[in-house]
Amino acid sequence: MFRRLFGKQEEKTQDELKLEQSLQKTRSGILGRIGSIFQENEITDALWEELEETLLMGDVGMAVTVDLVERTRERVEREGVKVTRDAYLALKQEMVRLLEPETPLQIDQPRLLTVVLVVGVNGSGKTTSIGKMAHWYKQRGRRVLLAAADTFRAAAIDQLKIWGDRAGVEIIAHAPGADPGAVLFDAMRASQESRQADLLLVDTAGRLQTKFNLMKELEKLKNVAGKQVHRAPHEVLLVLDASTGQNAIAQAKAFRESAGVTGIILTKLDGTSKGGAVLNIKRELGVPVRFAATGEKITDFALFDPVAFVEGLVGE
Repeated sequence: MFRRLFGKQEEKTQDELKLEQSLQKTRSGILGRIGSIFQENEITDALWEELEETLLMGDVGMAVTVDLVERTRERVEREGVKVTRDAYLALKQEMVRLLEPETPLQIDQPRLLTVVLVVGVNGSGKTTSIGKMAHWYKQRGRRVLLAAADTFRAAAIDQLKIWGDRAGVEIIAHAPGADPGAVLFDAMRASQESRQADLLLVDTAGRLQTKFNLMKELEKLKNVAGKQVHRAPHEVLLVLDASTGQNAIAQAKAFRESAGVTGIILTKLDGTSKGGAVLNIKRELGVPVRFAATGEKITDFALFDPVAFVEGLVGE
């Protein structure tokens, strides 16, 4: 009756397992009750009402909750579903469709040098995520270089150097207060010449005095990148703290407008019960989640997989 997205025959990847395990706190909370709703009820109005209430209490958000329940209910009625287990599967498949990206991740496209700007507010885990991402790609054979273009805070440069050392990748940095565009220019030249890197991850300022200044600074970095490498930056990834729940949406909208965000890196999934808010991100922003930080270690970083996320969110 349904295409079996869940219950795949092949063994789960390490990334899929990490993602599912990181959602244990969310799954043990309100959203973990969803499976029992379908076990304990027949397919009646009462089931859909209880499902809607549970999704709302699970920090999913009103618009997404209404959309998910309506789509699932219409599908169940249209296809004549009588078994609650199949109705539950339909719900999870609709969640997956909500999260699936429309475009491939540009980092993985073949080119001589891929340039990625990483943006986000201070405290979101931005610099830490860059270090983990550098390690993740180095383990997969990429030649990674880091650029410390957040020159407004000396601590940001020092922190990136620490994570660069942990990941075993080099970093291009200037003195605190230097022009971020000059840092990026030097990093791109080094990537193409002495370092021969094929992936450049750029740390950007986490907070400037006004949104206007942030927009101008990021636009300048984009221009520097585009003049050196065709169509760079190839991705602009926004780091969002998953523990802020629905508040992360407002933050993401501001960065999308000023930075041209193309994807999301989620942090602190393992420490929050608000993982349900992730379902709202793509619907509200039109921007897919690409990666997730799943813990504190440098290896706690995973490619975001919608199927693994949904299974981790509500259970198999």
